[in-house]
Amino acid sequence: MKFELITIPTQEDNYNFLLHAGGRTILVDAPPDVTPIADALTERGWGLDEIWVTHHHWDHIDGVDTLRERFGAKVRGCKADAHRLPALDYFHEDGDSFDFGEFAVTVMDVSGHTEGHIAYYVPQAGVLFSADSLMALGCGRVPDGQAELMEQMYRSITRLSALPPETIVCSGHEYTLANGRFALTIEPENPDLIQRIAEAKKARAAGKATVPSSLELEHKTNPYLRAGLQSVKAALNMNEATDAEAFIEIRRRKNSF
Repeated sequence: MKFELITIPTQEDNYNFLLHAGGRTILVDAPPDVTPIADALTERGWGLDEIWVTHHHWDHIDGVDTLRERFGAKVRGCKADAHRLPALDYFHEDGDSFDFGEFAVTVMDVSGHTEGHIAYYVPQAGVLFSADSLMALGCGRVPDGQAELMEQMYRSITRLSALPPETIVCSGHEYTLANGRFALTIEPENPDLIQRIAEAKKARAAGKATVPSSLELEHKTNPYLRAGLQSVKAALNMNEATDAEAFIEIRRRKNSF
């Protein structure tokens, strides 16, 4: 099955994604300034059939109604979070499945960055729209002191990490270099991490995006996916810690980095 995946820089550091297949097009999230998205659709002669909302933060939802009015798009989002999302046409819960043309799409609860954050996984295309849960070299911010959200984020990242390694990870922001600088404080001698940061610097210098990434690359370089490694626990001075405890400590350190 053929598809096109388009990465669109928006706002200061947001990314939005268009997925086009079988004459239909979806958008993942919608920032306040929708001009780059509308331009990308117009240039390709595409309509906009659906908008898949991941979570309620303003930089992911404030353009939904503008695009809905212009293109007639239907909107999907989390049922439990509907009270703080734009009006939804389709309400989803963890484990729901729906069809996008010939592709089946699975909805995954990946709460942590916020409660009610969902991801959209398209296994036949090998694409994950993770927004602010699993990110390039990182994961979404979780407030200090929010133990429940920290634990939710750990469960969410662990769940996403179990997807096939070839999965394309479409995350919501250009944070790769900042995340890389922090990752080096945990694994300063990780050769895969060093190489990835060097490549990311070249990409940014050329005005190119550093996302999407692959889950395989995240396993090699992303400290949150590596929290269970004994070498990482040793670097944290947490040799006897559980994987969850090591993960939470990494997230806590990033908050104050």
